[in-house]
Amino acid sequence: MVETDSKLPEERLLRGKTETMEVNFGPQHPSTHGVFRAVVELDGETVVKVVPHLGFLHRGIEKLAEHRTYSQIIPLTDRLDYMAGASNNLGYCLAVEKLLKIEAPPRGQFIRVILTELSRISSHLFWAGANAHDLGAMTPFFYMCREREQILFLLERATGARLTPSFFRIGGVALDLPPEFADECHNFVEAFPGRVDEYETLLTENPIWKSRTQGVGYLPAKDCIALGVSGPMARASGINWDLRKDMPYSGYEKFYFQVPVYSGCDAYDRYRVRIMEMRQSCEIVRQALEGLPEGEHSVPVKANLKPPAGEVYMAIEAPRGELGFYLVSDGSASPYRLKIRPPTFVNLQAFPRMSEGGLFSDMVAALSSIDLVLAEVDR
Repeated sequence: MVETDSKLPEERLLRGKTETMEVNFGPQHPSTHGVFRAVVELDGETVVKVVPHLGFLHRGIEKLAEHRTYSQIIPLTDRLDYMAGASNNLGYCLAVEKLLKIEAPPRGQFIRVILTELSRISSHLFWAGANAHDLGAMTPFFYMCREREQILFLLERATGARLTPSFFRIGGVALDLPPEFADECHNFVEAFPGRVDEYETLLTENPIWKSRTQGVGYLPAKDCIALGVSGPMARASGINWDLRKDMPYSGYEKFYFQVPVYSGCDAYDRYRVRIMEMRQSCEIVRQALEGLPEGEHSVPVKANLKPPAGEVYMAIEAPRGELGFYLVSDGSASPYRLKIRPPTFVNLQAFPRMSEGGLFSDMVAALSSIDLVLAEVDR
């Protein structure tokens, strides 16, 4: 015989018994920045447990790659982190070049750096504006979209596309930069630091902003390491690790820049890291423009490319962290296997750790501080 508690809810509360409640956060919630669902168990306003549910956007890109030539895969990579398409192009092309044991010429490398760092700034701008908007500040979003539009214009000028350039090629880039690009880009990097000052005036010392972000989404360094968290999230927890510095590629060792590191381990310091990264990326673009080498922008590669059998792993520092491509060749014109390590997918593992024990009202700030792009989570 099953025992039942016949007491009324009011009587159970008087005896100290409470019940938790499950609610859905997403998948259509605007602050999930994509189609993402989390089942949240609440004890009053306190988060007891978070269970993420993924897969709403799965497109099978890794499987599609097994039936495409190596060059045909490049447009697929744009559809991973569409906020920074150039980074995806770069990581994949470097993986194939590592398999072929070739290297893009110096001019091609510098062009890649310029476009990749512009994409990084564009990505961080949209994140910072959307993050502020999630927490009730609308004005910064308008300011940041203003500069992001200028970057998209520059990307369109160079590649013909705004979000999904597919401009990098195995061995370099598709075309040289147009003649007017250097002057237009130089004008942007001259004006941009002053624009970042405006963003910081709106947010950095704003008491409301600080109260909504400081101490929220706490994730110490030991948890970052245990969960494989990388990028700005790790650097906001005191981990000085940036692949552009520690494992340089595409000529990054030729540029002087600082790696912003803070130790607050919270949403506020993740904001500060990305703000400082935009300043540093602007400086990298300036150096690349001033030191752009003469010569070819690409090395010739056969159209029916068939790399030798083997396997490689190539990782780059994407705006959200370590973006890796594990590539296996069997000697044919298509990869035997392509496995992608998207930083958002790995960083998202930290969301329950950042949220449990905190307030339900802080979950949006914690999730937004990860900088989600669900298209690379589900692939």
